[in-house]
Amino acid sequence: MPDLRKRGHLGADGSNILKAKRGINIKLKKRSVLRKVDRNREFAEVEALDNPAQENADYESLGAFVLPGDSIGATEEFRAGAQTYESAGSIYATATGTVKINNRDRTISVIPSTSTPPIIRKGDVVIGQVTGLRDSLVLVAIAGVRGITDREIPDMGPAVIHVSNIKKAYVKDISREFGLFDIVKARITDLTNMRLDTSENEMGVMKAFCSKCRAAMTKNSSKLVCPECKQVETRKTSTDYGTGII
Repeated sequence: MPDLRKRGHLGADGSNILKAKRGINIKLKKRSVLRKVDRNREFAEVEALDNPAQENADYESLGAFVLPGDSIGATEEFRAGAQTYESAGSIYATATGTVKINNRDRTISVIPSTSTPPIIRKGDVVIGQVTGLRDSLVLVAIAGVRGITDREIPDMGPAVIHVSNIKKAYVKDISREFGLFDIVKARITDLTNMRLDTSENEMGVMKAFCSKCRAAMTKNSSKLVCPECKQVETRKTSTDYGTGII
């Protein structure tokens, strides 16, 4: 019988030397691979720290150009960010600009357009949001001007629609003509006092929100119906209601 110990196959104690060597080689290869993976991970982390702009680009994206009152997302998908507000499960823009989505924290916001402020003139048609109702006045925050979609208008403070300028017919109750958060289209009649007029057929409420649940209402003949709670309300609506046409 050949002496296997002389060929180096068996140790003095009878152990298999070749198997032991193979085991050592496999372990060394695994360690080498792990070290290489660790080095690659370290390089990637250092690169991300050195280039934060690239990291931001990976989780931020830009969307469409929007106007105040435009629906830009749902609260079940996103959190409302800058220049937005929530209403009945939807998120709406409060400024003219570009939608920005942060995919990391699921925030949706609007980047306001920045440019030379436009000059507002008497007779201009504006779009705004109802911020308050008084006995004889409707308070409106102006957000856009017809024909100007690439620039944000300067803050001019609240504009007002006097009860006599709501419509040509007699108005007994302002709350039947306008509601809080409604999006309205109106014509400027006085720049000094920022007076607006909605008596023309084209002027009035462009999008109404249910006073009960704040859902956007749909027009049904001369009435507005809430698709969520079935509340029926009235408004001084524009002939362009629901179209988004300024």
